[in-house]
Amino acid sequence: MSSVFQAPRGVPDYVPPTSTRFLAVRDELTRAARLAGYSHIELPIFEDTALFARGVGESTDVVSKEMYTFADRGERSVTLRPEGTAGVMRAVLQHGLDRGALPVKLSYHGPFFRYEKPQTGRYRQLQQVGVEAIGIDDPALDAEVIAVADEGFRRCGLAGYRLEITTLGDSTCRPRYREALQQFLFGLDLDEETRRRAEINPLRVLDDKRPEIKAATADAPLMLDYLSDSVSENFAAVRGHLDRLGVVYEINPRLVRGLDYYTKTTFEFVHDGLGAQSGIGGGGRYDGLMSQLGGKQELSGIGFGLGVDRTMLAQEVEGVGTAEPARVLVYGVPMGERALDRLVTVAGDLRARGVAVDIAYGGRGLKGAMKAADKSGARFALVLGDRELDADQIEIKDLADGSQVTVGLDAVVAEISSRVLSG
Repeated sequence: MSSVFQAPRGVPDYVPPTSTRFLAVRDELTRAARLAGYSHIELPIFEDTALFARGVGESTDVVSKEMYTFADRGERSVTLRPEGTAGVMRAVLQHGLDRGALPVKLSYHGPFFRYEKPQTGRYRQLQQVGVEAIGIDDPALDAEVIAVADEGFRRCGLAGYRLEITTLGDSTCRPRYREALQQFLFGLDLDEETRRRAEINPLRVLDDKRPEIKAATADAPLMLDYLSDSVSENFAAVRGHLDRLGVVYEINPRLVRGLDYYTKTTFEFVHDGLGAQSGIGGGGRYDGLMSQLGGKQELSGIGFGLGVDRTMLAQEVEGVGTAEPARVLVYGVPMGERALDRLVTVAGDLRARGVAVDIAYGGRGLKGAMKAADKSGARFALVLGDRELDADQIEIKDLADGSQVTVGLDAVVAEISSRVLSG
């Protein structure tokens, strides 16, 4: 006998009832973005490999070790998307959104793919909600993006996370810092791969999670000590806006994100209850990415990616959850085939009015059907048997308070619709 197929390693399934919580978390994170004027963009699952190599950075672990890359039937190299920003920027350029009103404010959600060692909170197919605000370099916009993420986590009931922020400088101060950091790193006894990384992008070495590298770089120069006046003023303005928005943060001068395109404002949300995989979301500003991807004008942007999977794990740690909507509002309980035929029609009429309805199929008895009605989360049960059919009536039972009323079959759709609208 053949064995049952399993999902690929590191790829989680979300099945009921967990899938209901998954949707609730994703929708709350997305709703926070919609309230700030971000429009939805639907991105391809795979793109030209060069988009990520050029946009994300060849020195990153994402590009060098973690991408799912393959040749299609036309022998073109394509890659399952490991992150969202490069794809959004490609779409903005391709469709000329950068030539319209700025900033271009977009939000997206869905699966992303990285070939990592699977463990709790780190999956090969990860689910994220992201936003990008492209075309305006304004400290107030930086603060808005961070506040949207903060609001999303609070909407999910989380309170035990920290927001860490820093600035990674820009072209006015990064070169001097890069030189100082490389001079420090080249004085260390580094393995060949780490030394190569220090040559390409020395900031990547500070992002190395190996204990021996973290210990060796403990006294490395800090970007905050090399800021130009303009970047220092920009960072102070971002913090001022966050203060006015009531967003609590702490400055982490050693914060380094895992992608090469970040400049200036950079941030990460950390939940210490998740152990080693403590990051639940983060992002930052990116200058230069548009020109790297072929844009004729240089427009800065800022965005974030929030982990739906890790937000759910954080909820479990804190013992909180988003309000899970009922699967249906009405549950039909037919006693016999004649009743089922009529309830199918009633359910169709109610669904046409936007009311979610399910029915106890399969000839269940009354006790089993009512138990299923309770499990569905429905507010009302419609009970119909031969006696009610003969009288051209149907029983409406309020599952919240146990009350019940009998109405005419021709009036049940209007009665249920009225009750739904009134509360």
